[in-house]
Amino acid sequence: MKWNLRIRAAERGIWKSAQMRRMLAEAGLEISAGKMSSWWAGTPATMKLEELDVLCSVLKCAPTDLMSPEPEKVTARRPRVAGTANGDDQGDGAGHGATSPVVTPRFGKPRSEPPL
Repeated sequence: MKWNLRIRAAERGIWKSAQMRRMLAEAGLEISAGKMSSWWAGTPATMKLEELDVLCSVLKCAPTDLMSPEPEKVTARRPRVAGTANGDDQGDGAGHGATSPVVTPRFGKPRSEPPL
């Protein structure tokens, strides 16, 4: 996800993180200077939904205004799988060429039967 906090804040005339932090405090969200700095400088690793709710309220925006999907990064994370033994890719059945992960059986003690 691409984090667009600074763009949304600039659209509202908010140019400094300290100003944003004061506005959040006025709305009932007290956060540390370090946390505000991490939100302002880059993409936060985590964020509570309550914090996101207040942030959106202060900026008068929706969560989708603060975050933009980056599907190319998801594609880049997928492991590349070589073809099968006969050289054919199995595909996903929809003609997309993606392969399913290989499932290997578990040997040893089988699972117990459910109670009757």
